[in-house]
Amino acid sequence: MSEGTSVRAILPGTFDPPTLGHVNLIERSARMFSHLTVVVADNIQKTCLFDAEERIEMLKELTGPYENVDVALHRGLIVDYARENDIHVMIRGVRALVDFGYEFELAMTNKQLNRDLEVIFLPTDPKFFVLRSSAIKEMASFGADISTMVPLSVSERLMKRIHRRDGEKR
Repeated sequence: MSEGTSVRAILPGTFDPPTLGHVNLIERSARMFSHLTVVVADNIQKTCLFDAEERIEMLKELTGPYENVDVALHRGLIVDYARENDIHVMIRGVRALVDFGYEFELAMTNKQLNRDLEVIFLPTDPKFFVLRSSAIKEMASFGADISTMVPLSVSERLMKRIHRRDGEKR
């Protein structure tokens, strides 16, 4: 980025729960852009373990050290959020070729909806290659050690939620 250039970007996702892979993408994106907004998608098509406000709270805690990062909630199309906030770059993390195929199709659709929005694919750091929120929730439900997959504060919340949910079933 040249001196005086201000480029704002968004990193959208469900973040249910935020993983160390997500944190890595946030850290790297924050270094590349003058401002990064982590957008929590509240998608009615997905069933989440944590509600949107809880996910925002966790992400605000995790992004606290970064002065140029904020967290927002959006309940509609991400392209609309970008347009409404005059943001022209969207970051999408990809772990594998399967992710890339899905993300590429999504990027093309988003481009049709908002021609001014550029999508940048950011490959995952190899040490976070297999971190999927859904897999982490499943492992945690079986009592697996997830401490190398999510930040400590997220791990604690996740274990409390799973134990509370399991207690309600009985």
